[in-house]
Amino acid sequence: MSRWSGRLPLRDRAQVEPLAALVAVFAVGVALTTYTGVLDATLPTPDRNLAGPTVERAERAVGDTGVADPEALPAGLHAGPDGYDLNLTLRSAGRTWHAGPTPPPSADAADLAVSVRVGPGRIRPGRLRAEVWS
Repeated sequence: MSRWSGRLPLRDRAQVEPLAALVAVFAVGVALTTYTGVLDATLPTPDRNLAGPTVERAERAVGDTGVADPEALPAGLHAGPDGYDLNLTLRSAGRTWHAGPTPPPSADAADLAVSVRVGPGRIRPGRLRAEVWS
């Protein structure tokens, strides 16, 4: 009388050859890579606003200790992305300072509230504006 335990002996269980398993994993990897490549090519690329990050970098470039210096405004022009033109405008206490070429109407723009050194020992609130275009 044989007794059934519900388990097959080890030699009777299903097994996969290692080479077949590697080929299957490779095929799945190629399929996923192809799918993501095609999906990326078909999705529209959103327009990036480069002015937001640029105004933050320019603020660090024109101000030491968090206070913007109008005389250092030309140094902030190096904060612009490569291959793009940049105009910086600093406004405070009824005065305006500019650095860079005149921007076209289609330029990306962003503003940032900053503290501005308007004179020795005189700091006033102001706005730093970056306009970026190609």
